[in-house]
Amino acid sequence: MSGLETLQPRWTGAALGRRAAGLILPRRTDYAGLSRSWRRDLVAGLTVGIVALPLALGFGVASGVGATAGLITAIVAGLVAAVLGGSHLQVSGPTGAMTVVLVPVVARYGPEAVFALSILAGLLVVVMGLVGMGRLVSVIPWPVVEGFTLGIGVIIFLQQVPLALDTPRAAGENAGLVALATLGAAEPTRAAAPLAVTLGVIVLMLVLGRVRRSLPASLIAVVLATVVAEAAHLPLARIGALPSSLPAPAFPSWNAEALAAMFPAALAIAALAALESLLSARVADGMVEEVPNTDADRELVGQGLANMASGVFGGMPATGAIARTAVNVRAGARTRVAAASHAVVLVVVVLAAAPVVALVPTSALAGVLIVTALRMIDLGTARSILRSSRADALVYLVTVAVTVVFDLVVAVQAGVAVAAFLALRAMSRVSGLRRVAVPEIDAAEEDALLHEHIAVYRFHGALFFGGTKQFLDELTAVKDVHVIVLVLTDVRMMDASGANALTEIITSLQRRGMTVLLKGLDPDQLRVAGAVGALGAIGDAHYFHDLPAAVAHARQHVRHELHGRSVPDCAAVAAR
Repeated sequence: MSGLETLQPRWTGAALGRRAAGLILPRRTDYAGLSRSWRRDLVAGLTVGIVALPLALGFGVASGVGATAGLITAIVAGLVAAVLGGSHLQVSGPTGAMTVVLVPVVARYGPEAVFALSILAGLLVVVMGLVGMGRLVSVIPWPVVEGFTLGIGVIIFLQQVPLALDTPRAAGENAGLVALATLGAAEPTRAAAPLAVTLGVIVLMLVLGRVRRSLPASLIAVVLATVVAEAAHLPLARIGALPSSLPAPAFPSWNAEALAAMFPAALAIAALAALESLLSARVADGMVEEVPNTDADRELVGQGLANMASGVFGGMPATGAIARTAVNVRAGARTRVAAASHAVVLVVVVLAAAPVVALVPTSALAGVLIVTALRMIDLGTARSILRSSRADALVYLVTVAVTVVFDLVVAVQAGVAVAAFLALRAMSRVSGLRRVAVPEIDAAEEDALLHEHIAVYRFHGALFFGGTKQFLDELTAVKDVHVIVLVLTDVRMMDASGANALTEIITSLQRRGMTVLLKGLDPDQLRVAGAVGALGAIGDAHYFHDLPAAVAHARQHVRHELHGRSVPDCAAVAAR
């Protein structure tokens, strides 16, 4: 049976159905250990719910969709992802990174488009999980992840300028240009009170964080700012009325032309949802040893379904939230009940405290989000990367710059591309070709003279498209040699370009009357070399697994060239 035939059953409808069911349906093992940890899980859920409330409201307002959408997202997406996701500790909801993507979408298409985008992006994330793309996040370099995080922090900070000044957001999609235009349009007398509230929230959160990290600093700061604003009758923009219950599910109106126009935005949202969720889950896995690691593909499916559910209920796209997930773990969470109960806490807020929440000044939420942004800007990590190597520093700076100037998905693509280019350049530099002495098979004087006409070259490193020309130039410059033995045992990687260059080397040397013998490819490299014609160029009898056998055959060729003797059939030797 061929390799293709063995793979075919995996892609039958029944097999795909079983895979989808395995990734979607909850399992009993999801709640292993709950009998021992349920108290800690409930306390952790309450703690995260308190932390998540101002963030959900703030991200909803900052994205332009509204505080209600942010709260619905935290409830619906948080619950669905907790139950169906692949992480036992992940807390999902609206995040700053998603806000960065949504602001230009809302500016271009309006808030209503976000609901349809959430469903479409969620469907794309589900497909990513079903086809096994969950492992791709492991190949993203650390400088890219950190540059991406710093860039998000800068953009979140800039996006709070309109809220902090109670000034309408200027037109545009670039956060820096919008912030500058908003500053220019702000009226100093009107902006003084909201700016004072924003600064007060920032100072209070930073002080409370230093006094005791376990305090819900954001909630305390928002409550105090609301009390002061009400008592002093400050002229501030407020969140406004919230629903006293969750809205009924409803599919947004589908417009084929509009969806086609918004598909690139949906793709960007899906890529961001997948990337941030898997990064957050990886952080959580590293914080606790006794909890099973995240099933990456199942996490994608769960996050995709969470986004679809959020859109159906009138919410915005969601991802795994690194900060809330970290709070969840530190508060003692050990099963997914903690993340699910955080959504229940937010439901209680909607049912019992909606009139009070409506009084919260949006400038207070701006202060909360500015502190969130500042905590994402890790100067210690930035210094470490910038001092590590020029290549890592370049990757980091490119990722930060592209994140701020363009968008997050382009930034990750650019960062990975630069990192890959620099890695290939480094690999080509450490790869090489050197001439080594011909092994002495015996002490015969004739053999010593024969060896003068044999050259043995040993490759090391990688034989790939990035470094083959130098090898070609070096080998084709060889003179006064009848046989060249190429030892490839130390080649760690060979792609099709490297194999093709090897074919060119062999063909060029043979045109000059030299015989080329190969030794030492592993099975995968042998398959690539055979596919592009390298083995056909030398013939089966000129490939060896043993260097002494190759040298013995080379001596026979030299004898033939010097004395006209025939070269024996060495197929048996080559087969060893």
